[in-house]
Amino acid sequence: MELEQAMRERRSIRGFLDKPVAQELLEEVVALANRAPSSMNTQPWHLHVLTGEPLEAVRKGNSERMLAGVPPVREISAHAAYAGPHRDRQIEIAVQLFEAMGIERHDKEMRQDWVMRGFRQFDAPVSFVVCLDKSLVDDTIGHFDLGAMTYGLVLAAWSKGLGCVINGQGIMQSPVVREHAGIPDDQVIMTCVAMGWPDEDFEANSVVSRRRDVDNVTRFVGF
Repeated sequence: MELEQAMRERRSIRGFLDKPVAQELLEEVVALANRAPSSMNTQPWHLHVLTGEPLEAVRKGNSERMLAGVPPVREISAHAAYAGPHRDRQIEIAVQLFEAMGIERHDKEMRQDWVMRGFRQFDAPVSFVVCLDKSLVDDTIGHFDLGAMTYGLVLAAWSKGLGCVINGQGIMQSPVVREHAGIPDDQVIMTCVAMGWPDEDFEANSVVSRRRDVDNVTRFVGF
């Protein structure tokens, strides 16, 4: 797959086939993503790849705690409430997804089911827990580096026929993830990436988020 094709066609996948992903293929994906740039080549990222029983234990723990009303416990600061155009775009993608899934605004049961799918990491066969060296947790540059690597991960996966969704819900109960993934104490859990073979019959997988025009995001100076 050409790079431009992968970048244009990649989308978030939230429905997966019940089909395992070979470790060898995942290693190929990581090898590509590991070429991401980082400040002064620090490469501050760590990936913990879960499948099978450990991933099921994370799903179970996340779901039970959320249904029991346990507040989210992340190892990173929660983002502020989105407002203005950021909130508008957040609502827009939610509307697109709910329309694709046929979830009505008043259907509390279906909306709750959708939320719980996120805590289960959308039942993907693989979850990448993305971590940062704890010594860099307050280093904004380190966060930037991790973002570059994570985009490389989902783009590399797409080029191999795999689908992904970067899923902050999957680590909202970070103590559960830390326990079952065996995260070392010198690493901080930042996010996770659900990965697997896309289910082409899952309606939400057809959703493509709308993007701002180049003129809306870019200023050219001196041209």
